[in-house]
Amino acid sequence: MVASAATRFVICLDDRGCEDLQKGKVYVVIDDHAATRDNHLRVVDDSGEDYLYPESHFSFVTLPREVRDALLTEG
Repeated sequence: MVASAATRFVICLDDRGCEDLQKGKVYVVIDDHAATRDNHLRVVDDSGEDYLYPESHFSFVTLPREVRDALLTEG
């Protein structure tokens, strides 16, 4: 995944009914303005794909640069 200063992260607060999410895990958010208008976020989940999830399942987090870089580095 390509990192940018605009890359946003969320932590999962509620994984009920979502088999590809884990409560307490940090996920990358993909900008999707249409989804945001409908109170959803496009999140890269544990399947490695991006899907829409209710925004209420997450909280945005600010991470130090070295943590961001580590999360976005493949391998």
